[in-house]
Amino acid sequence: MTDSDNKQGADGGDAVVSAFNAVGADYIFCSSGSEWAPVWESLARRHRDGKPVPEYLDLTHETVAVGMATGYGLVKRRPQAVLLHAAPGLLQGSMAVHGALLAGVPMLVTSSESTTYGDGPGQDPGGQWYRNLSIVGGPHHVAQPFTKWANEAADISTLPTMITRAAELAWRAPAGPAYLNIPLEILLEEWDGREAKPIVPPGSVHSSPEEVDPVAAMIREARNPVIVTETAGREAGGFEALVAFAEAWNLPVVEPDSAVCGNFPRTHPLHAGSDIGPWMDEADLILLVNCRAPFYPPSRKPSKAKIVVIDQVPQRPHIVYQVLFADVHLEGNVANTLRQLAKRAKDMDDAAVTVRRSAQEERHAAEQAAVAAAESRAEQSEGVDPVLVAATLRRLLDGKDGVVVDETITHSRVVKRHLQTAGPDSYFYVQGGLGQGIAVALGVKLAVEERPVVLTIGDGAFTYNPVIPSYDAAKAYELPVLIVVFNNQAYKSMNLNHRRFYPEGAAAETGEWLGTDLHRLPRLAAFAEPFGMHTETVDTTDALAPALERALKAVAEGTTAVVDVLVTR
Repeated sequence: MTDSDNKQGADGGDAVVSAFNAVGADYIFCSSGSEWAPVWESLARRHRDGKPVPEYLDLTHETVAVGMATGYGLVKRRPQAVLLHAAPGLLQGSMAVHGALLAGVPMLVTSSESTTYGDGPGQDPGGQWYRNLSIVGGPHHVAQPFTKWANEAADISTLPTMITRAAELAWRAPAGPAYLNIPLEILLEEWDGREAKPIVPPGSVHSSPEEVDPVAAMIREARNPVIVTETAGREAGGFEALVAFAEAWNLPVVEPDSAVCGNFPRTHPLHAGSDIGPWMDEADLILLVNCRAPFYPPSRKPSKAKIVVIDQVPQRPHIVYQVLFADVHLEGNVANTLRQLAKRAKDMDDAAVTVRRSAQEERHAAEQAAVAAAESRAEQSEGVDPVLVAATLRRLLDGKDGVVVDETITHSRVVKRHLQTAGPDSYFYVQGGLGQGIAVALGVKLAVEERPVVLTIGDGAFTYNPVIPSYDAAKAYELPVLIVVFNNQAYKSMNLNHRRFYPEGAAAETGEWLGTDLHRLPRLAAFAEPFGMHTETVDTTDALAPALERALKAVAEGTTAVVDVLVTR
C-alpha cells in the first residue's frame, strides 16, 4: 500500500471508495442501508472536491442492484461494486447473487453488521443492529454457498486491500461474485489514508502445443465430429474464435437448450440447432466447448464418441453434480485454445469433410424450412402465436445490432429458435431463478447504451420481478428498454409438470390445477403507466407488428416500452 493525500479525519467510507477506484469499478450499484452513510459522505466530499469516483446508482431493491450489476458485467466482464443492507438485504438479493455466480459475472458484493451493538466506544451504530439486523455467524457465512468467496473485513488497516483482493478473486476464472462483510464500526473508524494498489486484469493461461496437437489429430481423424457449446460466447473473443474454429474444420455446432448466451450465429450454415440427441449415437467425436452440463440425465453417455472438454475451468466448483465423460481436457483460455486449433486445420481428408459438410447443409436447410413453416402457421393463427412474436421481433431488430435478454420458460426454445441472434453479446438467458430479468436488461442497457435492448419475459416471470423498483431505475437513469411479455395467463411450465407427473391424477379428472392460474392479474402493461412509459396490450395478430414498431420507436426516443402480448399457448 502507498500513502495518499487524504485529509486527516477520513474514515472507513473513504477507504471503501478509494478501494472501489483501485478496483476500476465504473459503478456502485446500491440498495440503500443505514450502514452506508460513511460511503455516501465520502462520495459527497469527493464530488465536491472534484476527485474521481465510480458513478453511484441509488436503487430501491436488492434484486435490481445485483441484477443491474449482472447485466452490466455480462457485457463488460469487469467487477463492479454492489452495496446491500446488512444480512436481510443480502438475503433479499441472494437469488440474484447466485444468478451472477451461475452466469460467471464478476462483482464485489458488500453489506454490513455491527460488532459492538452500542456497548462499545465511538459512535452509536443504532439499536436496529441489536434487535433486528444481525445474524449468527455474520452475513459472510450466509453468503458462502452462493458466492465464489466470502469473508469479513475486520480491521480498518486491511479494509482497502480486502476489497481489492475480493475483486481480484471475483475476476479470475471461474469469474463470479465475491462477498465482503464490512462492519459499521469499521466504516466509522478513522482511516490513515493508505490506499490499495489498483488491480490489473487477470493473466491468461493457455494449453500447450503438446496438448493441442493431439486434439487436432483427433479432429482430423474423426468422421462425424460435432461441437457442443453452452457459454463460449461469455468469454472475451469466444464468439468470434468459435466461428473461426468451426469454419476452419467444417464442424457443425450445437447450442443445446442449456445454452445461456449467444455462442454462434444461428443463421450460420454450420449451426446444427439445439438438439444434441441425434449426435449421441452418431458422433465419433464431441468437442464440449464451455459446457457445464451438456448431457441430461447426467448418466446419458454418448454411445461411441470420444469427448474433448475445452474449458478454462471444466469442473465448476459451484455445481453440485457435474458429469462430462471427458477423455481429454484442454484447459486455459478458451478463445486462445480455439484459435490454436483453427490454425491446425490442415491435411484433412477432403472426402470426409465433403460428406459431413453436405450432411450439415441438409440439416441446416431442413431446420430453416421448419422455422419458416412454423412461422407461416403462426401467421394464420386465430390468436397471437408465440412463434409470431419472436419472428416479428427478429424482423424489426434486423440491422439494429440489438441485444435480447430472455427470462421466458415455456417459450425459451421459441425465442432462441425464431429470434436467431447472430452476433456476439446479442443474447443472454437470465440465470439462477425468475424475477431478475428487468434488472439484468437494464444493466445490459447501461453497458451498451446505443444498442436497443429487448427483454422477452413470461407473465409468470414478470410477476416475480420487483417491477416498480425496476421501472424507477429505468426512469431515473434513462435506460430505455423494450419489455415484451409472452402472456399465456398461466404458470404454464408448472402446469405441464403437474400433467407430466400425474397424467391421470385427480387434477386431470376434476380440472383443479392449483398454483398455475394467472387470469386474475390486471393488465401487466399498466404498471408502467405511472412512470410515463409507452404501454401496449396486444391480443390479435394484425395488431402485433404495429405495436412492436411503435414500442421500438419509443425506446429509440428514450422511453421504456412494455408490450403485453396475450399469446395462444
